[in-house]
Amino acid sequence: MCSTNLNSWVAEFFVGRIEQHNTMSMHSKIKVLVVDDSALVRKTIVDTLSLDPDIEVVGTANDPLIAMEKIPRLQPDVMTLDMEMPRMDGLTFLRQLKAQGSSIKVVVISSLTTEGSQMAFDAMDAGAIDVLAKPDGQISIGALASKLGFHVKAAASARRIQSGSQTPTPRAVIPSSTHAESAVDLRLVVIGASTGGVEALRYLLPQLPDGLPPILVAQHIPAFFSKAVAERINSLAAYTVREAVDDEPLHAGLCLIAPGNYHLMVVLRNGVYRTRLSQTPPVHHCRPAVDVLFRSAAQVAGPHVVAALLTGMGSDGAIGMQTVARAGGQTIAEHESSCVVYGMPRAAIELGAAKQVVPLSQMANSLIQSIQDLPL
Repeated sequence: MCSTNLNSWVAEFFVGRIEQHNTMSMHSKIKVLVVDDSALVRKTIVDTLSLDPDIEVVGTANDPLIAMEKIPRLQPDVMTLDMEMPRMDGLTFLRQLKAQGSSIKVVVISSLTTEGSQMAFDAMDAGAIDVLAKPDGQISIGALASKLGFHVKAAASARRIQSGSQTPTPRAVIPSSTHAESAVDLRLVVIGASTGGVEALRYLLPQLPDGLPPILVAQHIPAFFSKAVAERINSLAAYTVREAVDDEPLHAGLCLIAPGNYHLMVVLRNGVYRTRLSQTPPVHHCRPAVDVLFRSAAQVAGPHVVAALLTGMGSDGAIGMQTVARAGGQTIAEHESSCVVYGMPRAAIELGAAKQVVPLSQMANSLIQSIQDLPL
């Protein structure tokens, strides 16, 4: 076995042990309450979660009023919650739980139309940990089943970060470039995130100034929600933020977010970075996957890349970040203190892939300084 293959095998094995440790660290089963007015969806969720040995469905309810009656007796750790239900909608219920200081972690399962995406944002503002797409004609029950347990476990391990504890810093200013103006700028920024990442991105990206090298983001996110996330952040940022499309050129002052259900990669053609979207199989059960983006960036940009890994469950992005570091790029992982779920950054740190570890409040300035340290 050649040394490259051996190193790859060791890295894969090491990250696998981290994932195994994260799963086994849950000493007792996660108790879940399923709240949805559709009997079919309730059955699907119950049947799916019942297959996971770390999860116990302790009850169901077809509206929030019934759920409120059951919560004191069942004491669930996690609740899956529909948004549109009779007698009381899910958003009102979430706000009541937040006002009561409830410790229940909520995973919203909603129809993510344009209107539903706005409701999903409101749900996250009201305290929901994660948002998944409800099965319909385009999103199969099987697709939901393949990742529901993962998201429930992520929610169970999530910490609530008080918004007041992360006061936005003034928008950073890029120092005058020391590079020759005529030089071709090959610098590139790639960012990965999962659970808690939408809120982290809404905090981080508006802190970055216009004129930075192109930014590509892989956030674990359902289809139909990624566009809404990009539009919301675009309304806050000083530069253009939008959902990526296939084969578009990248340029300074542009941030592209991977569309849900597509891997995002970067290629170099005729001296210009361009996007590539694909629906090749999920990696770490995720599509988009951070590893896919990071590895492609390392391959085409090498020492010209800054990679940042934010909050999230599991280990996606750790090996990709290691690839960036070995190619000579700069790597930054979010510190445990600001992570909603300290999984992905932890995996990268324990793999030795992160050259810097900073809380989210310092991430913008660390990114800018790292960009300045890159060669063109």
